[in-house]
Amino acid sequence: MKVVFQSKFYTLYQSDKEKCHYLDMNQKTIKLSFCQFLALRSKVRNISIEEHFDSDLNKHGFEVLMLCNKEHLFVLNTVELLDLKSLVEYSFISLDVDHIATTS
Repeated sequence: MKVVFQSKFYTLYQSDKEKCHYLDMNQKTIKLSFCQFLALRSKVRNISIEEHFDSDLNKHGFEVLMLCNKEHLFVLNTVELLDLKSLVEYSFISLDVDHIATTS
């Protein structure tokens, strides 16, 4: 397995042999197919960070995130959520660059 991207709280690995990704979230490592990774990106993009700073919209500043058809449940604070957002975006950029480099 190779590291695709590592952030402060999370690490994303890619397994060419198994054709999947592993997301290490410190408490737990999750195996993700590419479709599940795309679904994660969609979920993370749809979370409004602004609501985390508005006590009327998000009183406690936590986000509940369910992954892989509700097999995994995570409660993330604002800092962890921002870190996950950056990991997901930079991972897709890294995967795109790696794909371009290997096909050229």
